[in-house]
Amino acid sequence: MAFLIYMITTFALYVPNWSFVDHVNNDEPKRYTVICGMRGHLGPACNAVGYVDRQTWGVNHLYSQPVWRRLKACTFSSPSEGPFRDDAPSWCLAPFEPEGLLSSISAILSGTIGIHYGHVLIHFKSHSERLKQWFSMGFVLLVVAIILHFTDAIPINKQLYSFSYVCFTAGAAGIIFSILYILIDVWGIRTPFLFLEWIGMNAMLVYVLAAEGIFAAFVNGWYYEDPEKSLVHWIKKHVFINVWNSERVGTLLYVIFAEITFWGVVAGVLHKLKIYWKL
Repeated sequence: MAFLIYMITTFALYVPNWSFVDHVNNDEPKRYTVICGMRGHLGPACNAVGYVDRQTWGVNHLYSQPVWRRLKACTFSSPSEGPFRDDAPSWCLAPFEPEGLLSSISAILSGTIGIHYGHVLIHFKSHSERLKQWFSMGFVLLVVAIILHFTDAIPINKQLYSFSYVCFTAGAAGIIFSILYILIDVWGIRTPFLFLEWIGMNAMLVYVLAAEGIFAAFVNGWYYEDPEKSLVHWIKKHVFINVWNSERVGTLLYVIFAEITFWGVVAGVLHKLKIYWKL
């Protein structure tokens, strides 16, 4: 039912022209108008997801720096952030809520598929039956996502939490989970993956402090003269990006080592001390 509500609203809801006041990117507040007047649009400007949030929460209560700002239409620095192009459309400056009302309804489907993967673990006892269920469903979901995306029927879009995005992420999760199950539970190769167990034992702490950026924001609050001179920015720039002379490679390595590996070690230490954050 939730999925039907999302699909019907996304493709049937009429999105009129709308306006917003930019308080962030100009010295003086400036009003912009975004021309829409359409249905079923899945781009940044006129999608039903944004319209529902603007009508529900109000445009001034939405996230002011969405990922749209990194698109090629907005900046020559794409896919990284950078100065706006002179011919950037007005929606590049517009607020958008990536975890809005309609996209949260779509996310229910992701949770339902995850529950199904868990049910397989409970109701099927043999390795072969479990792997058959996970691999088959994961493969089908990936195929559906690829077809929807490359036919432009429903492009993969995380910000809108589109159906193709749900299929792709859930399908990839099923395949990866199956591979890890084979390595760890079937073949018994456990040691290299212990950090995943540790993170899982303190999943709430890692989510709040790492995934939500609370710890990084706290560290970034301590800087010298300029916010860009914090410890986090310094490590990212001088230890990773400058060493590889590539922002893309440096950022990837920063995420792998300074975020995933770091929090794996922290979770391991907490497990050693038998400290777990639970409800």
